[in-house]
Amino acid sequence: MQNDRLPVIILVRPQMGENIGAAARAMLNFGLTEMRLVDPRDGWPNPKAVAMASGAAGQVLDAAKVYPTLAAAMDGVDFAYATTARGRELTKPVYTPATAMEQARRHPGRSAIIFGPERTGLENDDIARANAIVTVPVNPEFPSLNLAQAVLLMGYEYGREILPPEPAPHARRSEAQDLADRLEIERLGDHFDDRLTEAGFFFPETKAASMRLNMRSMWARLSLTRGDVRILHGVLRQLTRR
Repeated sequence: MQNDRLPVIILVRPQMGENIGAAARAMLNFGLTEMRLVDPRDGWPNPKAVAMASGAAGQVLDAAKVYPTLAAAMDGVDFAYATTARGRELTKPVYTPATAMEQARRHPGRSAIIFGPERTGLENDDIARANAIVTVPVNPEFPSLNLAQAVLLMGYEYGREILPPEPAPHARRSEAQDLADRLEIERLGDHFDDRLTEAGFFFPETKAASMRLNMRSMWARLSLTRGDVRILHGVLRQLTRR
């Protein structure tokens, strides 16, 4: 998806650089790269944010923009979501993260997700500037989420339909990690059959055929890698070494 269609993440009056950095990492996990900061308490740039952001510093923090007010930070935004457990007295639709981000994916313009200060969250004046409220359905006895957790949750819900459905491999797998094919499994079964026959395992003779059948079925059920097969061949050779 084009970057100009991805949601903007707006952090209103964030207090700690470490939390800004952790939020940047959470953003980049799900392909979100545009962060806007409203009046950060400790100024900007913040070396603690860079240290916490790790690999996200270059792609997210270096491009982050600072604004004096939330109204200014919403430049170019067509639809904004305020993340809060409060503000229900305001006449606004209230969504779960999943519903809100599904809507954001379909929205033809630019969306923004607004997060408040770590200790107090968004004030009603902030929430009033949003089109809708997003509230996470959490344990009512412990509803607190830290800033990075909240950003991560919203990023996940947005990215779940546009990112790969299965985890991408971080590096090329070795040949030993490939699944063994049926011929390799058959040869392993033959090896066990031969050694177990020599050891007198298939006894009495009247049950030998059904025992072999059950073992062959067992091998077929196992999902073994080529490395697994080699290990089992080696174990068997060592156990039967004279």
